Amino acid sequence: MIPKMSSLLLLNGPNLNLLGSREPDVYGSTKLGDIEKKCIEIAKQLGHELSCFQSNAEHELIDRVQQAAANEVKYIILNPGGFTHTSVALRDALLAVKIPFTEIHLSNTFAREEFRKNSYFSGIAENCLFGFGAYGYELALRSACQSIGID
Repeated sequence: MIPKMSSLLLLNGPNLNLLGSREPDVYGSTKLGDIEKKCIEIAKQLGHELSCFQSNAEHELIDRVQQAAANEVKYIILNPGGFTHTSVALRDALLAVKIPFTEIHLSNTFAREEFRKNSYFSGIAENCLFGFGAYGYELALRSACQSIGID
């Protein structure tokens, strides 16, 4: 029996559109478009569809999470960026849709400023990846496929 293709969603929050030029010593030199392209290719190789979305606006990320439920997305990979430490509303949206997700961060937020050590998402995420740089996205994608039973 051939497994059914699953739909996955990669969400990136504020300022991640600046990857490659924003503090490369912290976030690396890989551009977000390159990360997305690689993840789309991997998802396709695994027989799935990955949609990618980035926004600096909290309400747009919330809308996309809510749309994910209507679109039968099976798993979300989320880098909430600065909303990690501030967005109860995005957290509530994820709880409402009940789609499992991985929280991902390029840097190890626990080794940075004190305020970055608090996440509104870690406690409700299926798993978390911190500090693996751009490679963390691939790890999160492969983990998501394994989590939904298709790897």
